Amino acid sequence: MSTAASVSPEVLAKYEPVIGLEVHVQLLTQTKAFCGCANKFGMPPNTNVCPVCLGLPGALPVLNRKAVEFATLAALAINCTVNETSIFARKNYFYPDLPKGYQISQFDKPLAEHGFIEVPTPNGPKKIGITRLHMEEDAGKSLHDGQPDSARFTSVDLNRCGTPLIEIVSEPDIRTPDEAFEYLTRLKEILLYTAVSDCNMEEGSLRCDANVSVRPRGQEKFGTKAEVKNVNSFRFIRAALEYEIERQVEVIESGGRVIQETRLWNSSEGRTYSMRSKEQAHDYRYFPEPDLPPLIVSAAWKNDIAQHMPELPEARRARMIEQYEITAQDAQTLTATRAFADQFEAAAKTAKSPKRVANLIQSELTSRLKAAGLDLEQSPVSMRGIAQAADLAEEGKLSSKQLKQLFDICFEKNEDFGVVYDREKPQQISDTSAIEKFVDEAIAANPKQVEQYRAGKKTVAAFFVGQVMRLSKGQANPGLVNELVAKKLDS
Repeated sequence: MSTAASVSPEVLAKYEPVIGLEVHVQLLTQTKAFCGCANKFGMPPNTNVCPVCLGLPGALPVLNRKAVEFATLAALAINCTVNETSIFARKNYFYPDLPKGYQISQFDKPLAEHGFIEVPTPNGPKKIGITRLHMEEDAGKSLHDGQPDSARFTSVDLNRCGTPLIEIVSEPDIRTPDEAFEYLTRLKEILLYTAVSDCNMEEGSLRCDANVSVRPRGQEKFGTKAEVKNVNSFRFIRAALEYEIERQVEVIESGGRVIQETRLWNSSEGRTYSMRSKEQAHDYRYFPEPDLPPLIVSAAWKNDIAQHMPELPEARRARMIEQYEITAQDAQTLTATRAFADQFEAAAKTAKSPKRVANLIQSELTSRLKAAGLDLEQSPVSMRGIAQAADLAEEGKLSSKQLKQLFDICFEKNEDFGVVYDREKPQQISDTSAIEKFVDEAIAANPKQVEQYRAGKKTVAAFFVGQVMRLSKGQANPGLVNELVAKKLDS
């Protein structure tokens, strides 16, 4: 990544970044926030529209009950207090993709406030505060075409108008780009577990703006912030923050003044650049939406919504570590998605050793998926196949080498483990007398190494184990091989 300038670590260490994140999340409802149009991505432009989302005179909004339930569930999942009464407001601004000339949002009385998400840091867990979660509708989309040297033109697709959104605003508690990355990662996990959104950043279901400033370490007063927009991945958000922190430090160190502005991230160049100044705050002229009554989420309704709360990722990891005796790293991989965690637990309950199932996923599955560019859900080997492989290894019927060979075939032929195993049927040799013949052959062929072992170099035993495995074409039971090699050499 290119940087603003070569700011030395010593100079950077003099400053403390202050970062706050605003995350917009499209809710996974069947219909839009205030009308009956389908809430569906990828339709032909301007086909999912009606008088309400086009803002035609006389058309009145009606609030989508499911959107309220999804927003409330998300708020509870990130530890927010859900207000019994919240007010919809008109946020007035003018843009080609906003046909009404205003956006229905919430202002001083949002749906939920005062939450937090806990993130890991080098100094231990840290709580990142969440100021508010409010409901609003999405705007349309401007599509810019044409080349810089030719006549440019802009078309407008209003399909997205009225899509239900929640905006989640963090406190300015984030101090490093890594903390920002962890916060977003965990927020996305929680939202996916609750199934309120698909969080697809490529389709715009999850969008993030970052506010960043720097101040001398020890200073209480915040520095002047820049808002970074147009960042379409968590990795790029981290890179944009790294760049922006260095840029601001360089400006201050050279005697300049950081100006309040909106900046865009250019991922190909690895830098941010100015989009517009924000020296004066935009006056949105908020006022209560006259066509919508106050939103009342009663205690009874909130409790009913809370009944749909799944076991959330952090709690699930802690339980699985204890229940299945797996490592924290295993738990992190296995809970990457709710569906994958469900599949693992279903397999673990039938497997002879849940720990071995987890180990096989880490040692045999994830590296192959990464090399093939596949997600866990696209794996040719099902969780049932993993459990079968783990049981065969646990029973001593397959060596680790045989397992690797079978998994290689699974990925090569895009077949599940059970299919490949039934066809290949590799047999592990566990007959003591048969393995003893291989051990005797290896010892007879390597007198020099025998002398080294008997002279006290016990590590040479591993050499003989390798020779026996080679002679048996990898089919000898490794536990028996180790035992018999040691016994023969000591005799």
